[in-house]
Amino acid sequence: MTETAIREYLSIERDGNVAVITMRNAKRRNALSLAMMRALERAFAALGAERDVRAIVLAGEGAAFSAGHDLRELQGREPDVYREIFDQCVLLMERIQAIPQPVIAEVATVATAAGCQLVATCDLAVASERARFATPGVRIGLFCSTPMVALTRSIGRKRAMEMLLTGEMIDAPTALAWGLVNRVVPAEDLRAASLELARKVAEAARQTVALGKAAFYRQIDLGQPDAYAFTKDVMIANAQAADAQEGICAFIDKRAPRWEP
Repeated sequence: MTETAIREYLSIERDGNVAVITMRNAKRRNALSLAMMRALERAFAALGAERDVRAIVLAGEGAAFSAGHDLRELQGREPDVYREIFDQCVLLMERIQAIPQPVIAEVATVATAAGCQLVATCDLAVASERARFATPGVRIGLFCSTPMVALTRSIGRKRAMEMLLTGEMIDAPTALAWGLVNRVVPAEDLRAASLELARKVAEAARQTVALGKAAFYRQIDLGQPDAYAFTKDVMIANAQAADAQEGICAFIDKRAPRWEP
C-alpha cells in the first residue's frame, strides 16, 4: 500500500513528539475494511520506527470511532478471503502492541465489535462522556471471537462474557469502571485530555518506555513465577542502561533528568 493509499483512509498529524492518527472513512463509520486495516498497520509500523515520536493517539472521524469489520467484505466469500481479513486484523492488533511507543485510543462516540477490540488493544484509552462500546456480533450470528481476545485481557472474564453474550452497549462510565478506558471527559475536552496523557507518557525516557511496554505484554500471560523470573532479568538490563543511571543520579541530585535522544 502506497503513502497515497494510506492517506485515503487516514490523516496523520504531529503535535510535538506526539503523532495523531485519525481514521477518515466516516461514511462507513470507520469500518475496519481490509484496506483500512492495511493502512493502519503500515501507519503504526512507520511511526513506530520514528525516534522522535514518543506517543501516538488514534482517533476516528464522524459518528463512530470504528464500527468494526466491514460486513460487506464478509458476505459469501471463500475461506481464503476470510483468512486474509482476519490475518490482517491480528497483524494490526499485534503491531499496535509491538511498536515501542504507547498508543492511546481517543473515543469520541461508538466503538463496536472489532472497533471495540481496537480500543481494548491500545495501551491506554480516553473516552468522551458520549462514548459507548459493544461487541454485538452474537446478534447477527457472528460471535466476536477475535475481539474477545483483547476484551478479555482488558476487562476480565465475566464482564467480557456479558458483553460478548448479550451484545449490549455499555456507556463510558461503565467502560471506565470495568477498565476498558482510563479516563472519561466531556466531549469538548477529549482531544486536550488525549494529548495531555500522551505528553505525560512522552516525558519519560524513550528506551525505558519501549522496554517497559514490551515487558508488560510479555509477562501478562505468564504464571507468576515465570513472570517474576522474566521481569527480574528485564530490571537487571534496565538498571544498566544509560537513561536509568541518569534518572537515578538526577533524583539523588534533585535535578531534572537529561534523557538520551
